[in-house]
Amino acid sequence: MKIAGYTYGQVPASPVKVEDLELLKKTLLWTEEDDRYLRMAADVLHDQVNDILDLWYGYVGSHPHLVYYFTDKNTGQPIGEYLEKVRARFGQWILDLCERPKDATWLAYQEEIGLRHHSTKKNQTDGVNAVPFVHFRYMVAFIFPITYTIKPFLAKKGHSPEEVEKMHTAWFKAVVLTVILWCRSYIREGQF
Repeated sequence: MKIAGYTYGQVPASPVKVEDLELLKKTLLWTEEDDRYLRMAADVLHDQVNDILDLWYGYVGSHPHLVYYFTDKNTGQPIGEYLEKVRARFGQWILDLCERPKDATWLAYQEEIGLRHHSTKKNQTDGVNAVPFVHFRYMVAFIFPITYTIKPFLAKKGHSPEEVEKMHTAWFKAVVLTVILWCRSYIREGQF
């Protein structure tokens, strides 16, 4: 199934170097065990992606200050097609976060996702007339709900509490890493 606007492996290299990515991972106390537990999480979450997205979209939809980023900048009304296309990519992001190696290709796509939230490229992928960028504060604040709400899904397949905790910890590290990279374009040149 082709996902509209999903261009993994087809975007320019990130200005963040793989060496910098490795230093970020080191700062996050990333281990090979985290990679293993992310792969386990992928197996657990694979058939739950739509349920996860229902929860997350319900959360966004119940907060006008968040659904605002999916609204037409002239009418203030949510753009349904835009929400659906982003939803499909968001679902793929869940799997990519867990399954893809954290290498130059992954790094490049995180840059692309970040640019799509920033005024640099927001709205271009889907050709919409939505508000021009997502405020930085919500990029960072979203780390908590995306991390907190995933744990019950990780616990649904009969893994031990210790395995669930390790999957959740690996997920948390991966989400923080991703959001850091998405926020690069918001930072003044040379200060990232």
